[in-house]
Amino acid sequence: MARITIEDCLEQVENRYELVHLAVKRVKQMKEGSHALVKSKNKAIVTALREIAAGKVKHAPVSEYDSDEF
Repeated sequence: MARITIEDCLEQVENRYELVHLAVKRVKQMKEGSHALVKSKNKAIVTALREIAAGKVKHAPVSEYDSDEF
């Protein structure tokens, strides 16, 4: 399996800040029991980055968030 790069992920998200937040959120989901969306024998963070680069994980639009959370 080829190495995952930041540039691979940045094709799917707008900037590095968004990438970090998306990766952290996805790792937390996997730690809570969510299954990986890509086949990977790597640690959770690398698997999350692979999912992002593959376009399988995206942020929900702001309109989908519950307004009571803010």
